[in-house]
Amino acid sequence: MTHTPVKLTFEQYLEYDDGTDNRYELFDGELIKVPPESGENGCITLCLMYKLAKLTNFLLVREYIYELQVLGKRQNRYPDLVVLREEHLESTRKRQTITLNMPPPRLVGEVVSPYRNQNDDNYKRDYIEKRQQYEQRGIPEYWIVDPQARLVTVLVLVNGKYQGTEFSGNQRIVSHIFPELELTAAQVFEAM
Repeated sequence: MTHTPVKLTFEQYLEYDDGTDNRYELFDGELIKVPPESGENGCITLCLMYKLAKLTNFLLVREYIYELQVLGKRQNRYPDLVVLREEHLESTRKRQTITLNMPPPRLVGEVVSPYRNQNDDNYKRDYIEKRQQYEQRGIPEYWIVDPQARLVTVLVLVNGKYQGTEFSGNQRIVSHIFPELELTAAQVFEAM
């Protein structure tokens, strides 16, 4: 964690520049450096980005670079994959940050980093913390892609709460945002 002399507000964080290319998440006013992605997670994300970009305006499907403001002590996230709305292209031209005063993205995907068990930070971050934050943010669809369990969980927002369906092996992934998607869980993990 980078210690700042005072706790930053989200607005101060947006103005922060330490002269590096580091990306930070803001947690309770403190900066936390975002580590680089693993090659395995990068391949999976790239596969998903490629498949989804074929079904929509390719400019709307982005990996790693878009920041999302969320509620709570941790005030922002850098999703592995985000499917934007058309209006985001103009409103994020200067900075690729989707703030709370903007509509949520259509879809967010996270590839789970390796974990030892369900009490591990990597597991809890994607399965519990981000799920709650993305649900509160009103993101219509959240994908949790777990290479270790070889499982793709698609969470769909229904009456303000996520309802999940798990896909594995040769099961076709069903997306409400992209109903025409022809992709199985096995194909996602073959990208590694």
